[in-house]
Amino acid sequence: MKFNRIFLIVCDSMGIGNAKDAKKYNDFGANTVGHICSICDGLNIPTLQNLGFGNLGDFKGVAKTQNPQAYILKLNEASNGKDTMTGHWEMMGLKTEKPFITFTDTGFPKEFIDLFEKKTGRKCVGNIACSGTKILDMYGEHQIKTGDWIVYTSADSVFQIAANEDIIPLEELYHACQIAREIAMDDKWKVGRVIARPYIGTKEGHFTRTSNRHDYALAPFSKTALDSLKDAGLDVIGVGKIPDIFVDQGITRKIKTVSNEDGMNKTIELASDNFNGLAFINLVDFDAVYGHRRNAAGYGKAIEEFDVQLGELINELKEDDLLIVTADHGNDPTYRGTDHTREQVPLIIYSKQFNEMKVLNDGDSFGIIGSTICDNFNVKYNGIGSSILELLK
Repeated sequence: MKFNRIFLIVCDSMGIGNAKDAKKYNDFGANTVGHICSICDGLNIPTLQNLGFGNLGDFKGVAKTQNPQAYILKLNEASNGKDTMTGHWEMMGLKTEKPFITFTDTGFPKEFIDLFEKKTGRKCVGNIACSGTKILDMYGEHQIKTGDWIVYTSADSVFQIAANEDIIPLEELYHACQIAREIAMDDKWKVGRVIARPYIGTKEGHFTRTSNRHDYALAPFSKTALDSLKDAGLDVIGVGKIPDIFVDQGITRKIKTVSNEDGMNKTIELASDNFNGLAFINLVDFDAVYGHRRNAAGYGKAIEEFDVQLGELINELKEDDLLIVTADHGNDPTYRGTDHTREQVPLIIYSKQFNEMKVLNDGDSFGIIGSTICDNFNVKYNGIGSSILELLK
């Protein structure tokens, strides 16, 4: 075993330009980080720059370096789709052949809504693609008066149910999500996630979502690298929404987070924990707070804030630790619509042991990550992608 602990950080949606098949998804020209750098007149990200991030593209304000402090490469996704679950599952070895269904343009069919209303005993309002904060201003006061569910979707494959905690008990909201998950197992409605979105407040402009969100995701269709690690007796710590994405399968410990900053603080705390295995972290704010809301300036500031905390984490790492930073898809805030974008993603691999760091050839699967992790811990890997552990010296 080369490394005792591996920290895998997914900067949700931080794509770096055209995937090889971007035209197939009508996303040719999207570049999440590149366009953010242009809008922000450059980014101040010295930690990522020193690791070699600038060598992965033309990013205003981020210099290229002849001596990167990490191994760096671009990854292309092999799965069909460009959502969170598809990307994360592929990192752990699964290739999704059929993309998850979205209802962005139409809302959920009447048949689905009628069945959900009948089984839960409450009517629904909304049923449109909308941001989670806007939908509350639109219907929050209505829900207080009527007790109707607020349901909505997005560019992702999701059915979201918002409920005021002072009007509808959390237990009832969670039960309704379980009902929706069962209904949405039908192939014609099979979305990736049903999400409970509890909130508080009494009037428009003052509604606030709470930290009691819960995701009801489809289970991975086969065993993943996480299962192999867990079965081998290794620690698999899911930070943020990782446990939800994998429906707790292969997870030995869960750590909830409320923001990117909180996620990184808890990851830095983990650096002083003597675990043996994988800490798998998702930083969702890049995608949910900035990408979908088309806030390029906010996204840029979030990258700069992450860069500071990344430097703090690196300072805490031990000689036998491995750090991997990547993304699961793109979400270019300057691009049309509010959907994810099919882009290449960065793969940055750092350890204090390394002495031959360089830019590696592009990879054709996110599965390189899971394969490399399993190779390090000498556990069986049955997924897509080949290990690059032997290249890391």
